[in-house]
Amino acid sequence: MIRTRALLAAALAALLSAGAASAEDHGPLPHREKWTFSGMFGTFDQAQLQRGFQVYREVCSNCHGLHYVRFRNLGEEGGPDFSAAQVKALAAEYKVKDGPNDSGDMFERPGRPADKIPAPFPNEQAAAAANGGKAPPDLSLMAKARTFARGGLWFIIDWLPFVGYTEQGPDYIHALLNGYKDEVPKGVTVPEGGHYNEYYPGHVIAMPKPLSDGQVTYAKGADGKPVAAETVDQYSRDVTAFLMWTAEPHLLARKSLGLRAILFLLVLAGLLYYVKKKIWSDVGGETHGLQPELHKTH
Repeated sequence: MIRTRALLAAALAALLSAGAASAEDHGPLPHREKWTFSGMFGTFDQAQLQRGFQVYREVCSNCHGLHYVRFRNLGEEGGPDFSAAQVKALAAEYKVKDGPNDSGDMFERPGRPADKIPAPFPNEQAAAAANGGKAPPDLSLMAKARTFARGGLWFIIDWLPFVGYTEQGPDYIHALLNGYKDEVPKGVTVPEGGHYNEYYPGHVIAMPKPLSDGQVTYAKGADGKPVAAETVDQYSRDVTAFLMWTAEPHLLARKSLGLRAILFLLVLAGLLYYVKKKIWSDVGGETHGLQPELHKTH
């Protein structure tokens, strides 16, 4: 027993030390933010998704594409919920390459709701050539593709129902967008063309700081003030929520289906328990009734 306890204690210490070493190697862990879509009952904030699309369109779309998103998706239930007229007008603002026509030539036309949101570059090679030899990644699935290890035994706690933590991707993106620092710590060398970011693995990132206060002008409310703060923190929150939707556009439908399935299983379990008690209660009575006869026989 003593040996078992010692082994368990050693394993726990190893896990905790590994988590600490990982955090030390990759810098501070992103802070756990509060998102409207977190948890079993979380939902997307449609106004936030619309602001996030605005930030993507005015800032991020200069380098990053959304290959898996079509204009019509912006009007689907559970997303930014633009009206059909808004989606049509928005698509028409873009030029989409189409063809060939009757003469065999490619041509450009106004976008349609069924079109994909055009990428900023015609191909990956052109994107790489315009960005120092490395093409900027597509952002469609970025919120699910990026994550970080919290270390220790957190991976067990993150799996627990009602406590589960599945927002590492959004937290990482939000932290990254806010992690640019002008002052480089001692011992860190930033090569030419690189930028220091305390949350990026290795702390040197090729992408320059994309956001600054007042860069995007939000619509104004009835009081004449912007509907949300025009700050880097708010911009990053809004665009992160939007990227979470692009990565999992059917999140609300999945949660709704899951809750209905859980409710069904609970009702089914109750019915099965009632049927079991009803059937076996008679069998139990008959068995007890035979016991005196068995005693007499013996």
